[in-house]
Amino acid sequence: MEKAKYKILLLSDLKNSNDLDLKSAVSLAKMLDGEITLFHIKKPIEVVERESQLSAIRSINHNHLITDKKIESIVKPIGKEYSVSIDYKLSLGNVKHEIESYIQENNPDIVVLGKKKGKKINFIGDNITEFVLKTHKGPVMIASNQDALQPNQEVSLGVLNTVDKSLNINSIEKLVNKTKSPIKTFHITKGLNNEVSQNTTLNNNNFEYIFEESDTALESVSKYISKNKINLMCLDKNNKTKRDIINTLNVSLLLTEDKI
Repeated sequence: MEKAKYKILLLSDLKNSNDLDLKSAVSLAKMLDGEITLFHIKKPIEVVERESQLSAIRSINHNHLITDKKIESIVKPIGKEYSVSIDYKLSLGNVKHEIESYIQENNPDIVVLGKKKGKKINFIGDNITEFVLKTHKGPVMIASNQDALQPNQEVSLGVLNTVDKSLNINSIEKLVNKTKSPIKTFHITKGLNNEVSQNTTLNNNNFEYIFEESDTALESVSKYISKNKINLMCLDKNNKTKRDIINTLNVSLLLTEDKI
């Protein structure tokens, strides 16, 4: 029996960084032998305003056709260039409801969404990032708009363990096996005399930095991430400081609590 493909769901608003988000998803698909579905949702108010029923139907059909062609123009050349299966789906309705319904019906293995340029995640109101993290029980990747993953290029993985909970690297073993060695682990902990401890080689596949807990610890981690040319950081999705981490680290993030 042929093994099922790893299912990657890309949530896209088709705005500024859609190509970068898609390439990050393609990079995962190449590493994990996966297939991608790009899912775009429009709110009814974005398509239909105060019009008659007949005019509303025409507006919906016209908008659907235009959006369909736009998505096809994005996914078709990238899928062909990197030999990755990329499907897409359009939906009209409440964004959170449509996302929740899709996840429940299709059970994707990982969900990918982009980090909005210049916008901080506040996890209140209509924030989609927090909603996805709560709704999807598996890994969620937040793709960076500055240093996106690139298909067919080696991924350098870092793991961030903060004071509230450690993340077991074994839980992402399948991805770890496809990334560059050694894995860099960053700990933020209490009671250090210096801001950064001497790095220690733990084994052939892991290298560790320890930072003193402080208001500027994440900024220090960010500098070391850049210095080590890491382009994917992994952390526990239940991390109490994930909002600050997402806002501070200019790198793609993989938030997980389950095995990949």
